[in-house]
Amino acid sequence: MLLMFSVFAVMFYIDGSSGYRKKNLTFYLHKSFQTANAQFSEMNQDGTLTAAKWKEHAEQQSVEFPEDRSVLPADLEIPEPWPAILHDFDRMKPLQWNLLWTEYSGEEGLAKTPPEEAYTAQKIREQWIVFYICVGLSVVAAFILIRTLRRSISADDQGIVTQEGKRVAYSDLKVLDLRKWDTKGLAFADYEGASGKGRIRIDGLTYGGFKKEQDQPAEQLMQKIRANFSGELIEYTAVADTEPANLDAKTD
Repeated sequence: MLLMFSVFAVMFYIDGSSGYRKKNLTFYLHKSFQTANAQFSEMNQDGTLTAAKWKEHAEQQSVEFPEDRSVLPADLEIPEPWPAILHDFDRMKPLQWNLLWTEYSGEEGLAKTPPEEAYTAQKIREQWIVFYICVGLSVVAAFILIRTLRRSISADDQGIVTQEGKRVAYSDLKVLDLRKWDTKGLAFADYEGASGKGRIRIDGLTYGGFKKEQDQPAEQLMQKIRANFSGELIEYTAVADTEPANLDAKTD
């Protein structure tokens, strides 16, 4: 969870700080290629447009950006002239602006396919909001992780030492509930006696795990407890294949 929220936080931070702004720049640059193509076609309807006249026109043009500069990269200098490739009469003449864009975007390291629409200031603010939420969740996850790493549970021949450091003698264990052990790695041990009264929550995935390459420490812990336990045992037992398939609770 910590890794997931941290990755999300980084992703939303990038989008909010620069990602969406760069995508907006790509969007408006791409649009300028379409605009240049339309203007070239209109000016050359009668076939009399010259290279000099087109270049003079193109040099006077600039990329059309929105009035809200907050949706654009902070280091962008405005006005931004049309890219030089759009000044070239011979390259514009075939009216294949999409091929020119592919070449230009590749040289400039821009996305070949721009977003379908520009990102608004509200969209960018939303990225920051989600970023702060993910940071908060990352802090919570880190706190839980650190707290969990510092906690442990163990069993010896006399009893169990709980996560809180309390020793509970096996003689005080009254009920051992293993109905969720095989499916979720959870078990519950109720105790009452000289050790006090309460319930021990044994989370196998947290305290040890079930990895075979690590000798399944959680399963070894449970085997140690069961070997010394003499109270009421509750677990699910699958019936024989010849009988109707169901699960019965067995009490020992």
